Amino acid sequence: MSIRPGGRRLLNDPQVRLGLGLVIALYGVALLAPLLTPYDPTAQLDLQNGRLLGPSAAHPLGTDGFSRDLLSRLLYGARFSLTIAGLAVAVTVVIGTGVGLVAGYVGGLVDAVLMRVVDAALAVPRVFLLMMVLVFWEHTSATALILVLGLTGWFVTSRVVRAEVLSVRQRDYVVAARALGLPATRILTRHVLPNVAAPIIVTATLAVGNILLIEAGLSFLGMGAPPPLPSWGGMIVDGHDYLATRPWLSIVPGAALVITVLAFNVLGEGLRQALQPRTS
Repeated sequence: MSIRPGGRRLLNDPQVRLGLGLVIALYGVALLAPLLTPYDPTAQLDLQNGRLLGPSAAHPLGTDGFSRDLLSRLLYGARFSLTIAGLAVAVTVVIGTGVGLVAGYVGGLVDAVLMRVVDAALAVPRVFLLMMVLVFWEHTSATALILVLGLTGWFVTSRVVRAEVLSVRQRDYVVAARALGLPATRILTRHVLPNVAAPIIVTATLAVGNILLIEAGLSFLGMGAPPPLPSWGGMIVDGHDYLATRPWLSIVPGAALVITVLAFNVLGEGLRQALQPRTS
């Protein structure tokens, strides 16, 4: 029996290449938004005659109810939504990884207390928890949204990391490092963390799509990105009153959201399959 480390062949995996290509393209569009559209996404161009215009040469996707260019808001919305999701996932990964490492490596009472806290948090629906926090937050700024999304999403990550650490800490190289008297911080950063990185990467990739959907849901409830900031969730909300007459106002940002979530899910699933050791 031989073990093939999938991490060596990541870029040869067609699913990883597809997902990575889509994600790079999305971030490329987000970064190049100022060059791809001539309009300010928050500018109300002509409130008297420019509201709810259909697609044209001047406005390829038309304008919304506030006379704002829909293409500009879509492209800048990619920048905003992807930034919110990326930074929120970064907060989630840092906290979840830290808690999982400590719980799995130290064990005993520390592990029991931390995992009971995680269990209690997981028992509460995340959307309800987010709503409770945002209700008491006076101003829902972009920074507040990032922190709230990140601070309420690390629980699953911590459990995944803890499970991996429980396995890794029994391996010979970790036992030998402890026998040599190396400090726990060095063992965790040099010997344990690199060997639990694969599930962290996969969990983070899948979490991006989840946070994008949550942000869109919060926008529909009036708790998402503060207007007039362009976000795909906010654009869907702005257009839902016109679904019968101008359905593209909601369909276009909705399609962008679906494609982005699928791209991250394809990448995450491809990484999961490629990074897990396979036997043959």
